[in-house]
Amino acid sequence: MTLLTLKTTIGREVTVMKDIRERINSEGYDIKAMVHPGELDGYVVLEGSGKDIRKVVRNVRHAKGIISDDVDIDEISQFLESKEIEIEVERGDIVEVVGGPFKGEKGKVTRVDEANSEVTLELLEATVPIPVTVGVGSVKIKESVGE
Repeated sequence: MTLLTLKTTIGREVTVMKDIRERINSEGYDIKAMVHPGELDGYVVLEGSGKDIRKVVRNVRHAKGIISDDVDIDEISQFLESKEIEIEVERGDIVEVVGGPFKGEKGKVTRVDEANSEVTLELLEATVPIPVTVGVGSVKIKESVGE
């Protein structure tokens, strides 16, 4: 088995992985695993037959190409270890979204999902209250109910 790195359009890593997964399921390529390390925007690491990896990524939208060198598992092990995130956001907190499509918006936390590290917000400047769910890492507390 070989580990190879695929360069992708930044922000399209999950789309690329879905397209590759569909090709694997329909055409039976020998690919064992794929991972997009969250800290490495624009990259997907694939494990499998080197020949099949090169075939499966051919003509996939947003896939820019394989980096020619094999990856050693030690080089990516830090991205494979799960890290526990301590959630300090509470229901009722006023937060600012610092990433994603709602960046810059302020909202009131209506729900905290610790299992998925997500919070549901009600955007303050929206004319109609719309619940928006974002990752806890994408918000910054502006006013805490605990203060």
